[in-house]
Amino acid sequence: MTRLFSYSTAEGSSFGILSADGGGVIDLAKRLPTIGNMNELLIQQKLELARTFVDEKPDLSVAEVTFDRLLPAPGKIFCIGVNYGGRSAEYTDKSDAAYPSVFIRFADSFTGHGKPLVRPPESPQLDYEGEIVVVIGKEGRRIPEAQARNHIAGLSLANEGTIRDWVRHAKFNVTQGKNWESTGSLGPWLIPIDEIGAFEDLRLTTHVNGELRQDDTPATMKYSIEYQIHYLSTFTTLRPGDIILTGTPTGAGARFDPPVWLEPGDIIEVAVPELGVLRNSVADELPDGPFYSAPEPQ
Repeated sequence: MTRLFSYSTAEGSSFGILSADGGGVIDLAKRLPTIGNMNELLIQQKLELARTFVDEKPDLSVAEVTFDRLLPAPGKIFCIGVNYGGRSAEYTDKSDAAYPSVFIRFADSFTGHGKPLVRPPESPQLDYEGEIVVVIGKEGRRIPEAQARNHIAGLSLANEGTIRDWVRHAKFNVTQGKNWESTGSLGPWLIPIDEIGAFEDLRLTTHVNGELRQDDTPATMKYSIEYQIHYLSTFTTLRPGDIILTGTPTGAGARFDPPVWLEPGDIIEVAVPELGVLRNSVADELPDGPFYSAPEPQ
């Protein structure tokens, strides 16, 4: 399996490929000096070249690096809402739209694997949403569904963390609740598309503190991943480094009675066996500075 990712050390940021045994980091910036990061790797269409280094001697161990957001500067970030089976039943408005629900997020609303999701002081309603992520690798406009896979560089995972009360600030508008800094995460790896089978066979799960909260497959999606690429590329050109968060299954904290929000110290794991495990903790943010961990119990 090929696992590409972004990371940092005390010497700065870089990108690499995981060794075959999963314990080592092969530094691609060192081997591809004209390519500075994962975004440039995709833009320059060098993913295949990067894969040729997978059997080289690692430069670092995984324990020596900090995982960064999968792409340091994603292009367009599209999110598809209310897409898995059963999701429409979670809403008072049962209208069955003829087209996907689409919204966008900013890059800095996501952090990397192993880093904390940050709960802001303005709201306690931080929620999780496990998702499969499509990373575009080939430019295209008005892409037919039958050609959609040809435009995908690979897949990854996301926790599309949401501040729930802020998505209710205005009708037909979720932007505010979806874009708090570091409330979501992307990673840990990019798995090339040719190493992935049928999308419908991927099983997506989300665990919170070891408890299974979400469990579904793209087979229940109203709008398939191929259709999402077709639809989005109708009104905008998809380019290498653009990403699509393809929807989340039922089971988010907001749907419990009463709702169950994430708190400092919680551990969220979003997983697909073929894509790995995206793991994050939760920390609180100070109004005027960096986040801090959960206080010691009294």
